[in-house]
Amino acid sequence: MLVLDATQTRAALPWDRLVKALGDMFAKGCVMPVRHHHDVAVPGEADATLLLMPAWQPGAYVGVKMVSVFPGNQARGLPAIHGSYLLSSGKTGELLAIVDGGELTARRTAAASALAARYLAHEDASRMLMVGTGRLSANVIEAHASVRPIRNVTIWGRDPKKAEATAKELGLKDLSVTVATDLETAAREADIISCATLSSEPLIRGDWLKPGAHLDLIGAFKPTMRESDDRAAERSSIFVDTREGALSEGGDIVQPIRSGVITEDAIRADLFELARGAHPGRRKAEEITLFKSVGAALEDLAGAVLAFEAQRDKR
Repeated sequence: MLVLDATQTRAALPWDRLVKALGDMFAKGCVMPVRHHHDVAVPGEADATLLLMPAWQPGAYVGVKMVSVFPGNQARGLPAIHGSYLLSSGKTGELLAIVDGGELTARRTAAASALAARYLAHEDASRMLMVGTGRLSANVIEAHASVRPIRNVTIWGRDPKKAEATAKELGLKDLSVTVATDLETAAREADIISCATLSSEPLIRGDWLKPGAHLDLIGAFKPTMRESDDRAAERSSIFVDTREGALSEGGDIVQPIRSGVITEDAIRADLFELARGAHPGRRKAEEITLFKSVGAALEDLAGAVLAFEAQRDKR
């Protein structure tokens, strides 16, 4: 059995191979039961969340991820997300690998957004705004830069010092990185806006989106959470990672549907349809696109298999 720590997991999941692995898995599909989602009380703090996400390819691999999200960890200087992935044989049930769940989650989440951007962001998109300064932020920037010619990145966070720290984490050359103090100005200039926060209130306003912009919403993973307002949903061509997940958990989709601003039919396609060529994605240069992800066990399975096979082949 392999045990892959964060460093080994990161090395085994380069962006080009990971984005391709996710695209291939969405195109082929796998068995993906509805994930378990439990609120966990933390005395004196906001509730934590426990996620259990199983998926398997019959006869090949079986996997399950256990993830905890503790918002209060930010005050302790600790990551909000912890987790592990257990990968087993789909033929014998033998445990093959334990993969660092935090690194797997961060990279596969960023890669899913990059996969979507490959279909939805303008081909010449070069200016990116990253909203959020958590563990995901540097990954999201690097993943998008692997599929689009990103040259200028602006990072916005409630704490400018954390935004500056995120900028220093980036491992990309020939990239101009600045820290924004005015979110509206930065959003109006961006070709791609990615949000990876735990916000319960809209951060990005639809009226700020310029023609041709792509809005990538990652962070809000409960119906009560959101990163964009109703106007953003109203102006955009909407795409999601999975319809079932977005319609049950994605507040940026659920809330405008409940308020009557959009209907379920406003969702043009999910990543299954995009990867299989059932929908072309962006159709016009001036089109505003919105991608909402809440995560899917398929993405974890694709990443864990890629990491396991990469490390196994080195032995």
